[in-house]
Amino acid sequence: MSWPVGYGKRVLPEVDSTLDEAARIAGDLKGPEWILALRQTKGRARRGRDWKDPKGNFAATLVLRPEGPPDQVALRSFVASLALFDACVALTGRTDGLALKWPNDVLLNGGKLAGILLESTGQGGGVTYLSIGIGVNLMETPMKEWLEPGAVWPVSLLSETGIQVSPEEFLEALAEAYARYEEQFVTYGFEPIRTAWLARAAKLGEVITARTATSETEGTFETVDAQGNLVLNTAKGRVSIPAADVYF
Repeated sequence: MSWPVGYGKRVLPEVDSTLDEAARIAGDLKGPEWILALRQTKGRARRGRDWKDPKGNFAATLVLRPEGPPDQVALRSFVASLALFDACVALTGRTDGLALKWPNDVLLNGGKLAGILLESTGQGGGVTYLSIGIGVNLMETPMKEWLEPGAVWPVSLLSETGIQVSPEEFLEALAEAYARYEEQFVTYGFEPIRTAWLARAAKLGEVITARTATSETEGTFETVDAQGNLVLNTAKGRVSIPAADVYF
């Protein structure tokens, strides 16, 4: 593995959150930058939830200055998902049990291995900086009492494969994979990313439930459309869902 050309890297012994650190330094960056924390004290997940970081797990953020409208910029969650999938394959030598859960989780043997959180800043309807926060259970899993009801049970790379990977090793594999998919996305657009993501999708063609703060929709997971929306075939017809939590 080799570090991708044009990407910066900083490794911090401890920080509150790599996403918070990204916000602090974004204005001074000249190009894309990976921020890895060996210990994160105030990590966070989607919808304001806490992301717990036991010792030895992976917590990093990639800061980008992307071009394009916000809805296209946000499709990089799929780019990051594919990069995570490939990093796991590169480090374990296996694809068995790995799957991608819409909108931004990586599953291993049915449990949650990794999550992604995007945050952005911008002016005039554009995006100035995009931060892609990534957490991976390399060594340990969060305790049961930290989980919300119905959430996918967490697993670690070590518990499921017996392979021990350090955060620094994982960053090397992830950065290389991300750079490859980012170049594809910038050059060819979302379609090849969408196709690759669907080939790795969990529960495609099966009945799932999508929940928001105000509604719940059950249907067959048909596809992800060109905007990254979840498309379900329900009793009332096809439904396109831009944001939700998915339950199996």
